Amino acid sequence: MAKQKKKNQSKLAGPRVLLFDIETAPIIAHVWSLWENNVALNQIVSDWHVLSWSAKWLGDPPDKVMYMDQRNAKNIEDDKKLLQGIWDLLNEADVVITQNGKSFDTKKLNARFVLQGFQPPGSVKHIDTKIIAGKVFGFTSNKLEYMTDKLCTKYKKLKHKKFPGHEMWTQCLAGNLEAWKEMEIYNKYDVLSLEELYHILIPWDNSINFNLYHDEEDHVCKCGSTEFHKNGFYYTSSGKFQKHKCKQCGAEHRDKQNLFSKEKRASLKMGTPKS
Repeated sequence: MAKQKKKNQSKLAGPRVLLFDIETAPIIAHVWSLWENNVALNQIVSDWHVLSWSAKWLGDPPDKVMYMDQRNAKNIEDDKKLLQGIWDLLNEADVVITQNGKSFDTKKLNARFVLQGFQPPGSVKHIDTKIIAGKVFGFTSNKLEYMTDKLCTKYKKLKHKKFPGHEMWTQCLAGNLEAWKEMEIYNKYDVLSLEELYHILIPWDNSINFNLYHDEEDHVCKCGSTEFHKNGFYYTSSGKFQKHKCKQCGAEHRDKQNLFSKEKRASLKMGTPKS
């Protein structure tokens, strides 16, 4: 499978950073109760598959959001062409950003990839805003709807309008073009609101060193800025390191050079004097 040509380059000069979100069809099965169902394989009428995906290169303008769905597919359950589009993007990316994507989106895509005969896309680093929220903050909810409502000012996760709740999925499966139009807007806004949320949360996360992806000698922050000011020191059991704070996003960066002299470091190895 050919690698997609690099276009729509992100404003970050180094890594290709992709935000994406998928929507899947539900599993349809015969059940006899609304609660505590234990569905056997022979009760399944139709299995799940991918209905749509939306993606965007970090830093590209909002009108560059990419989208594909199954509205015109001859067989809505055959998502191979749809998968090819997102596979190409994932194969080009260095870093991906999702909301709950480590538990849901990437695993679901991998399942469909292997079922449809795809090879694995290229390896990527993965930033999941839900994981950042759970690790660093104590929000009332770590859902995209809650966090974008409280933190984002331009883009928030959309609620379903004409087709509330599960009705949008039902109507898309029935071929309702109005429902598909709403699905497209809904899916795209998931990515746009995710990007805004990412910029708010990323100064609190140190899981990826974005400076590794830049060839320039100047230190580059995860937000793309190269402007920092000194912000005190960080101490370990045997070292003292200069701290720097990004002027744009406030993220902290630390020098690798130990400021303690050899003599000072040697004295620290002696341990605490006995009383």
